[in-house]
Amino acid sequence: MSKTVELIIDGKHYTFPVVEGTENELAIDISTLRDTTGYITLDLGYKNTGATKSAITFLDGEKGILHYRGYPIEELAEKSTFLEVAYLLIFGELPTKSQYEKFTDDITKRTLVHEDIKKILDGFPSNSHPMGVLSSLFCAQTAFYPESLNPNRPPDGVYLSIIRSLGKMPTFAAWSYKNAMGHPVNYPDNKLDYCSRFLKMMFALPGQDYEVDPVVARALDQLLILHADHEQNCSTSTVRIVGSSKASIYSAISAGINALWGPLHGGANQEVIIMLENIRKDGGNITKWIDKAKDKNDPFRLMGFGHRVYKNFDPRAKIIKKAADDVLNKLGINDPVLEIAMKLEEVALKDSYFVERKLYPNVDFYSGIIYRALGIPVDMFTVMFAMGRLPGWIAQWKEMRDQNEPIGRPRQIYIGHKKRAYVPIEQRQ
Repeated sequence: MSKTVELIIDGKHYTFPVVEGTENELAIDISTLRDTTGYITLDLGYKNTGATKSAITFLDGEKGILHYRGYPIEELAEKSTFLEVAYLLIFGELPTKSQYEKFTDDITKRTLVHEDIKKILDGFPSNSHPMGVLSSLFCAQTAFYPESLNPNRPPDGVYLSIIRSLGKMPTFAAWSYKNAMGHPVNYPDNKLDYCSRFLKMMFALPGQDYEVDPVVARALDQLLILHADHEQNCSTSTVRIVGSSKASIYSAISAGINALWGPLHGGANQEVIIMLENIRKDGGNITKWIDKAKDKNDPFRLMGFGHRVYKNFDPRAKIIKKAADDVLNKLGINDPVLEIAMKLEEVALKDSYFVERKLYPNVDFYSGIIYRALGIPVDMFTVMFAMGRLPGWIAQWKEMRDQNEPIGRPRQIYIGHKKRAYVPIEQRQ
């Protein structure tokens, strides 16, 4: 027999079904609650509310588990590529060799953007935040591809929008960086793979040869894999709820970019570097700042340690730690800020205070180190996050569309004034 729960209100009994996921996640289905009882639930921040059934990502924070379509993140990061993972997330299965070749070829053919996009880019001052530029350029695709506004596009039209999004996102991201630097933009070199192409668009300077370091390209590829999806977080839920209105994929993802922009969501690795800079400016005394972190009366908190979801360890951190070590060893960078980061990591991994509280370095700590080592400014960190998260956003938008989910419409408990009479302005005190 399927499980049910009983709710008693004013002596009346109401029965609701229990839904069980494939990984034994349990939920009470209250879809009929308002119609049958007249009540709604109040759940600030939706921390206990499941808004959808999804087959994309499974996350168990207590056990440190992250799976994409059933595949452990550790295996994908070690054995796969970012575009292969993108295909898996969006279409549900790992691609065959021929499917993968077609997918990557289709994306490569759509890395160029309309030249008029440069006119939009030129309208932004160089001090514009790259995330604002990225969001605007991405959303502008609705103007260049107005057919995307049709909510009943056939599957081949949806596929075209998907590969356009994946193909053009690195171009938009690199151009947002070039705008901030005041440099001329670079066009994509389609002889290169996805990450190498992006790195060349970012860092190639006029009149100079630029050779992509394979160690750096591989580290970036892994980092994008680790960021590709993370269940129903703020930006992902934003993409789904905007998409539920039948808005275009470009509009929905642009909304996700803006949600990610917020410092409580996508800015954690940026906060790591800011913290390390502050420690350096203070003289680099690690012991002093470790003691401050232990002091309950001190507002200082170590950024990039622990995780609000993963209670034991972040399965992504071990992978990206090795990538960070590889990048630092290969580039041989002498950076006092990165030296502080390594000392801080060493202390935190051994100090009983942090070990007992499971305050381990997380993916944001190591991704910040990698971006710093590559010379990527902190304002670009969230742009990098967005580029990695794009396949997940696309997959979530597509799943919501395929499941024909209703438009999102949360309820509220009104706590304002009761009905009152309008008072003419002359009579107001």
